Amino acid sequence: MTLTRKVTIIALLMGATSLPVSADFVGLNIGAAQWTPDLSGSFSTDTAGSVNLNSDLGYADQTSTALSVSFEHPVPLIPNVKYQGFDLNNSSSSTLSEDITFDGQIYSASTDINSTLDLSHNDIVLYYELLDNWINLDVGLDLKKFDGKVSINDLNDSAKDRSITVDETIPLLYLAARIDLPFTGLYVGANIQQLGVGDNSVEDTTLMIGYESSFGLGIEGGIKTFTLELNDASDLNTNLQYDGVYVNGYFHF
Repeated sequence: MTLTRKVTIIALLMGATSLPVSADFVGLNIGAAQWTPDLSGSFSTDTAGSVNLNSDLGYADQTSTALSVSFEHPVPLIPNVKYQGFDLNNSSSSTLSEDITFDGQIYSASTDINSTLDLSHNDIVLYYELLDNWINLDVGLDLKKFDGKVSINDLNDSAKDRSITVDETIPLLYLAARIDLPFTGLYVGANIQQLGVGDNSVEDTTLMIGYESSFGLGIEGGIKTFTLELNDASDLNTNLQYDGVYVNGYFHF
């Protein structure tokens, strides 16, 4: 059993013994983050073989930015709302060392190409607070909306250019836990969004340590991992992982 599944089961058992609680007042959290993940994996569109991001297309590390806004309220039964948008738009230029196939088009070895992998997405999270004291526990639903594309362009023959639009909305289980260290402003926490159905698996996990001042200004950092294994979604198959350090600054009032 993976760490994610263990944490999820523990959280749900804790939640089963508690009724959802509401915030005592309206709260707003606005943040901006920077993430520098390593990118690895492959994608394909048919049975001719997969395209490797590193060895075939020459992808390396990237820097991603994100904006987030969450709104909490005291109205019972109505979920709190969080929005988060991630810019995951990568591009690369390379000379192929071997033949690859994408969207029915064969690109021969020694061909000069440009490629784009854009998996930018917006998250709308609807969640309830199960615990709200020195231990905070939120459970809900994350709607992860992708609005991007995957493309390969032959620099010497535009007739071979191919592009697939990625337009998918994937519902994920959302779990956020935070433990405040007494009298310090410091805390540790984790956010987990996950789905596993058949051959499709999506997991978005953040482990963090942070500090929040008495007037609501905070900073946190940690490790964020995003994996995307899809089978025939928008005519695309993926086996991708983004994994790296992130830093988030925010104001909570």
